[in-house]
Amino acid sequence: MVSKRDYYETLGVSRDASEEEVRRAFRRLALEYHPDRNKDKGAEGQFKEINEAYQVLNDPEKRGVYDRFGHTGLSGNGGAGRGFEGFDTFGGFGEIFDAFFGGIGTRTKERRRARGRDLEMTLTLAFEEAVLGTRRDVNISRIEVCVQCKGKGAEPGTSSERCGTCRGSGQVRRSQQSLFGQFVQVVACPTCDGEGQTVPHPCTQCRGGGYERKDRKLTVDIPPGVDGNSPLRLDGEGDAGSMGGKPGNLYMILNVRQHKVFQRSGNDLTLEVPVNVAQAALGDTIDVPTLQGVATLSVPAGTQSGSVLRIKGEGVPYLHKRGKGDLLATVRVVIPRSLDADERQLFQDLAARLKDRDDGQGQKGLFERIKESLGGDAS
Repeated sequence: MVSKRDYYETLGVSRDASEEEVRRAFRRLALEYHPDRNKDKGAEGQFKEINEAYQVLNDPEKRGVYDRFGHTGLSGNGGAGRGFEGFDTFGGFGEIFDAFFGGIGTRTKERRRARGRDLEMTLTLAFEEAVLGTRRDVNISRIEVCVQCKGKGAEPGTSSERCGTCRGSGQVRRSQQSLFGQFVQVVACPTCDGEGQTVPHPCTQCRGGGYERKDRKLTVDIPPGVDGNSPLRLDGEGDAGSMGGKPGNLYMILNVRQHKVFQRSGNDLTLEVPVNVAQAALGDTIDVPTLQGVATLSVPAGTQSGSVLRIKGEGVPYLHKRGKGDLLATVRVVIPRSLDADERQLFQDLAARLKDRDDGQGQKGLFERIKESLGGDAS
C-alpha cells in the first residue's frame, strides 16, 4: 500500500497555518493543477491530492483528528475521500474561479431610468450657407416611444401583470454550494428580465418593446458663422430614453464646400483683387464683391502686388455673438498681355522717364544693395 503524502506538505503550509493561509494555498494550487487548465500528465492526480488535503485541513474537526492520529485516524471516517460536498471535483474551471472571486452574494443590476443614445449625422453646406446661416430639412431614423402603447409595451385596453416567478421583485435567489458552504446569489428574474412585470397581451405596434424606430424629417436652423471644426448639437433629438429617461442629442457634423472666389480664415474672408498698373501706381477706388453684395475698396497710390487691404465688417459673423470679421483683399497687379500702338508708345515714354529715376526699389536699387553687401567693392 502506497503511503499518502502529508496534507500540510501537499498544500505547502506549516502545521500552525491559519484557515486563511490554508485557503490561499489551496486556491493557488487548485488554479494551477485543475485539469481544465493544466493538461500535463499527472495534473489530475495532483489535483485530487490537493482537493483531499484541503477538505481535511479546512475542517477544524477533521484537522484535529489528523493532527493527533495522521491518516490512520481518518480511515473509515468518510472525511477525506468524498471530494467536495455539493461541488464536482472536476467541474469546469469557471466554477472554481467563480467560487473564489466573483458573484457570491452580489445583486444583479436592475433596469433603471437611462438617457437615450446620442445620434450623429453629416450635413453638407454651401460656403454661403455656413457663413450666412440657413434653414435645412434633414431626415433621421431614431428610436421613439411607441405611440400606441405609450411605452408600456401592453396592447391598449390591457395592462401588465405581476411576474409570478419573482412575485414582482424582478429578482430571484439562486443557491450554490462552494468550497466554503452554501452561498446565495441574487440575479435578474429570467421570466420578466428584471422588470417585475409581465405583459400577457403585447402591443401589436411595437411587439411589447415599448419603443419603435421611426423616420423623421427635422427642420434645422443653421446659425451664421458655423464651420466644420465642431458639430452642431440639437438637444433632445436623439433616441428616446428608457424608463422615462431623457432623450439623447443629435450631433450634426458639418461639411462645408469650398467657394470659387472666397476663402475663410477664422472669421475673416479673403479674396484676390486684380488691379491694373495705372490703378496700382496712381491709386483708385474700386468695387469688390462680398457674399452679400458689393463693397467699396480704396487702393492707395503706389500699392504693390501682394498687398493686403482690409474692409471692416464684411467677413464671417461671430458664432452666437454680435459682430463680424473683416474682408481681406489681396491686390494682384495685372500686366497687359497685349498693347495697341498708342498704349505701347505711352509705356515706352514712361519707361524712358522711369529708367533714370529710381526710388531704391528698381534695378538701380538692386545693384546698390548688392554693392553695399560687398562693402562697396562691386563695380
